Amino acid sequence: MSQPSDLAGKIVLVTGAARRIGRGIASRLGREGAQVLVHYHASQREAEKTAAECSAAGLFRANLESVAEIQGLFSGIEARFGRLDGLVNNAARFTRMDPFDITEADWDFIHSVNLRAVFFCCQQGARLMRKHGGGRIVNISSLGGLRPWSEHAHYCASKAGVIMLTKALAKAFAPDITVNSVAPGVVPFGELDERAQAMVKATPAGRAGTVEEIAEAVDYFLRASNFITGQVLAVDGGLNLR
Repeated sequence: MSQPSDLAGKIVLVTGAARRIGRGIASRLGREGAQVLVHYHASQREAEKTAAECSAAGLFRANLESVAEIQGLFSGIEARFGRLDGLVNNAARFTRMDPFDITEADWDFIHSVNLRAVFFCCQQGARLMRKHGGGRIVNISSLGGLRPWSEHAHYCASKAGVIMLTKALAKAFAPDITVNSVAPGVVPFGELDERAQAMVKATPAGRAGTVEEIAEAVDYFLRASNFITGQVLAVDGGLNLR
């Protein structure tokens, strides 16, 4: 996969694909002809809907807080499909808290999925990709990994970690496996609160983003040659420039 490639027939795992951005990514990749593997933890009904939408090749349940379950997830993929061509680490958690109130449990709740799980999914995915000529990894980070949000210190730290992890692993896994990151800005799911509305107002593009725009960026990295790696693409209407 050193050159740009078509996604038709490629086996691509999307974590946290049951809802929201993950569902949008899975649906986009399905339309492009990829054999999408839909991961979920608790949202089985929604995951089944996603799988139907993208004609998924497989539906996999795993608690990403557990490294053992992550290992089992990739072992199951290898046993069933024999290879993995792409991995989209989308699963994440988001909470809003005053930093003075954050406990060890609050910190671990965010970091166990947002950062630790991303690393071990990258590790296990890359091991499988390496057996069959390489692959593509795309980590979903966040505008919060690029800009500090005072009531999301734990979340911002986790997503900044994803960005640096992306760069480090891009070096470690080269040349056959690329690792890139997409950092979404404001993408609404329902009515925006006052703070989010202010962010949209401050966005140079003059609007919020869409799931399809995030999925398009993911699609690009999955297709790109190995000359594009270790990059972070902010899909945020220019908000990170403010």
